[in-house]
Amino acid sequence: MKDVKDRKVDESKISGFFDDGTEFNGELKFTGSFRVDGFFKGRIESESQLIIGERGKVEADAKVGFALINGEFRGTIQASERVEIHSRGRVFGTIQTPKLIIAEGAYLEANCQTLEAKPAEEEIKSIIEP
Repeated sequence: MKDVKDRKVDESKISGFFDDGTEFNGELKFTGSFRVDGFFKGRIESESQLIIGERGKVEADAKVGFALINGEFRGTIQASERVEIHSRGRVFGTIQTPKLIIAEGAYLEANCQTLEAKPAEEEIKSIIEP
């Protein structure tokens, strides 16, 4: 049997889901995309994509690769790639990311800090090894 770490994950497919009516408190770690249409409170860690649906409410300290927000997020979100807040999205708290996209109609009450994107592994090698 293969180790979980050896499995390849299709980042474009949803690998986990909290539906409307679901409430969860705790720590969430995942690979692939994860969608929240219910309520989540706690910590989130992933290098992958977090999707908050229109009915989703998240109160968290989140460290993810990419966040797509259509619902409500309260807390701190650190994204290594980007954060997108769509027209029905609402964000309260702190955002740290290299790219921040805010659609017309979105609500934002947050401290925002755009950070440098982490260089790709190939770029690092070309800098170190001439």
